[in-house]
Amino acid sequence: MQEPKARLVCLPHAGGSASSYFAMSRALASRADVVAVQYPGRQDRRAEPCITDLGELADAIATELEPHLDLPLVLFGHSFGAMLAFEVARRLEQRGHTGPLHVIASGRRAPSTHREESVHTRDDDGVIAEMRLLSGTDARLLADEELMRMALPAIRGDYTAVETYRAEPGAATRAPITVLTGDADPRTSATEAAAWENHTSGGFTLHTFQGGHFFLGDHMEEVVRIVAGCLV
Repeated sequence: MQEPKARLVCLPHAGGSASSYFAMSRALASRADVVAVQYPGRQDRRAEPCITDLGELADAIATELEPHLDLPLVLFGHSFGAMLAFEVARRLEQRGHTGPLHVIASGRRAPSTHREESVHTRDDDGVIAEMRLLSGTDARLLADEELMRMALPAIRGDYTAVETYRAEPGAATRAPITVLTGDADPRTSATEAAAWENHTSGGFTLHTFQGGHFFLGDHMEEVVRIVAGCLV
């Protein structure tokens, strides 16, 4: 097998887990060392407390990645994970590393665009209503009260982190940024997606797909092609 030339680090959406990137990992295994981050508070890390501050979580992920910079990094994040990818890239650069080869921000408006959102302050029914709106959670899970009770602390924790996050004025990375967005995403407009260009001194590319917030599943072949192009 050919030795990988890059390491693809995948960062899940709010409430998501590392297993959500199984399909992408399988598709790109011959091209890169694919690593999916497991945030505290879910699956095999369920016993650990959630980190509800995005900056703190980005610090922790950057620290975990520092011993693994033997290959160029490409950071891929969807929604909450897109903001994390951006902040992890900035931290690696601030710590004197070359920084990522590329940042791929999917399903999230630019850090400088702000909406007043408070999903994390809603009751459980309100959080579940948001998940139904975005259509990213299996309906069987939403209907299973016991499973939802187990999952809601992590979901609420991630929403707390992303909804209280504020980017520093002028925050940018040297890495090129590729943005993926759905044309019917209720949480990201075309203008908000395009505003990512203001956050890089490298190149910028925007790809728009048909679909809502979780458009990835319907366009995985094309998404994999785009990501593969960022690995070189």
